Amino acid sequence: MANDDAAVLAAVGPRLRDLRKRRGITLARLAESTGISVSTLSRLESGERRPNLELLLPLARAHRVPLDELVGAPPVGDPRVRLKPIKRAGATIVPLTQHPGGLQAFKMVIPRTRRVPDLRTHEGYEWVYVLSGRLRLVLAERDLVLKPGEAAEFDTRLPHWFGSTGEEAVELLSLFGPQSERVHVRAKPR
Repeated sequence: MANDDAAVLAAVGPRLRDLRKRRGITLARLAESTGISVSTLSRLESGERRPNLELLLPLARAHRVPLDELVGAPPVGDPRVRLKPIKRAGATIVPLTQHPGGLQAFKMVIPRTRRVPDLRTHEGYEWVYVLSGRLRLVLAERDLVLKPGEAAEFDTRLPHWFGSTGEEAVELLSLFGPQSERVHVRAKPR
């Protein structure tokens, strides 16, 4: 068992280096975002320093990967992804993103009974895409109705609320990201 642990720990350094290089990040930039010194990061990647949880947690967060991916933990149990719905303000929200931080994706089902606007503000940027039903979206003084196939994007510092028009439940996809995050469209129709 001890040999297995040693092999897992020895593989962490090369895995960290490969991940950093694939993302095109320098040691200096990674040091800035994690608070770990360049020399410690270099020693981790070369295998001269043994990884520990105190070092791996900020690295997993910076690379936006689960800790298991950094250490190459073997899969355990049922490999299927189990989405866990959350109930909030009458809506069912299913997180679709498995990594912490950055852009997050959700599928939402809003009941037809959620019709009274309760405008909120918070840091971030959001995109919504209607799958079915009619979504009522209130952005400050604007009151919009989006049909299936329509989308909207907005700064969440703007007072906003979305719900049903009261006719039927609404299904939508939502992408939520930090304030500076934007969708990068690579291919536009002509």
